Amino acid sequence: MRMIRPLALFPCVLFLAALSPAQTATGETLMLNLPRASQHALVSQRIGITDITINYHRPLANGRQIWGKVAPYGQVWRAGANENTTITFTDPVTIEGQALEKGTYGLHMIPDEKEWTVIFSRNAGAWGSFTYKQEEDALRVKVKPQNAELHDALTYDFDDVKADSTVVTMRWDKVAVPFKVAVNVNEVVVASLHQQMHGLNQYYWDTWDDAAGYLLANKIDLDEALRDEDQSIQVEERYDNLMNKSKILAALGRNDEASKFRARSLDLANPLQLYVYARGLQRDKKQEEALTFYRSTAKKFPDYWTTHLGLARVYSAQGDFDNAVKEINLSLTGAPESNKNALQGLAKRLQAKEDINN
Repeated sequence: MRMIRPLALFPCVLFLAALSPAQTATGETLMLNLPRASQHALVSQRIGITDITINYHRPLANGRQIWGKVAPYGQVWRAGANENTTITFTDPVTIEGQALEKGTYGLHMIPDEKEWTVIFSRNAGAWGSFTYKQEEDALRVKVKPQNAELHDALTYDFDDVKADSTVVTMRWDKVAVPFKVAVNVNEVVVASLHQQMHGLNQYYWDTWDDAAGYLLANKIDLDEALRDEDQSIQVEERYDNLMNKSKILAALGRNDEASKFRARSLDLANPLQLYVYARGLQRDKKQEEALTFYRSTAKKFPDYWTTHLGLARVYSAQGDFDNAVKEINLSLTGAPESNKNALQGLAKRLQAKEDINN
């Protein structure tokens, strides 16, 4: 009996090997890292601070009739090849206006001639759509297919990218299937800021200043912006956070307080910051106020390169191009190399008697 048992087991081993899932229907191995007919691809797009990532395999049409045959109409299709096509959202989104929580989803589609169904399944680890179950759906949306130029390899693109949305488009053969993904960027960012400020970021003035600046720029919650700016100032009083506080107070209609903090800010400003502030006044069409700042900066910081640049603008505004050229040349002497090309361009304009403030 001891000599017979191994021989008796041998046919069973062969039988189990024949049923092994180590190969696909096309004969590709799943155990070794070898080329596959439908190659792997990974595409990603950020909207605000939300990342959208599609992980898929790209089958080739190779002259076959795809829609209605390789991918039959009315049947759930894996939206790619091989393992589950997946789509990941790092924050909550809306798909065609319908809410979807953050997470990774198995992406499936039901093709049809006039209307497709795009499916987001909570089961993201399946092999294609062979074990798909509708009860595992997180969301289904209906979309219209579009005619497209021939794409031999299945492709996912991010089209019409905007500040708060993008259109994900699947293209294969001569069909394009788009669905819109939108993000409530401000809501996501504010929630993220609250979380971020619990860590080491709370100990740095510039992180509180950046948070307040975002809230101010997007007019989200000015009271919270003011609290954040006060936190920044408490960590370290700087030109930047005092100036931002003055802007927040102005936005709240507290103009007297805004003026006080703007003055405190400018007292701490270095010559470069004063120059940038004056340029901002010019962009706001406050030319005379800007020219006054250039002059006052020259008294406080007479030898800095941006001080000479500011005086060049003062002389240029007066039509005194000879003195403007002298000042721009003095600015060139002290300027960093990275700024010299721009200054040389301004010098040429002044030599041509062109006002560089326009």
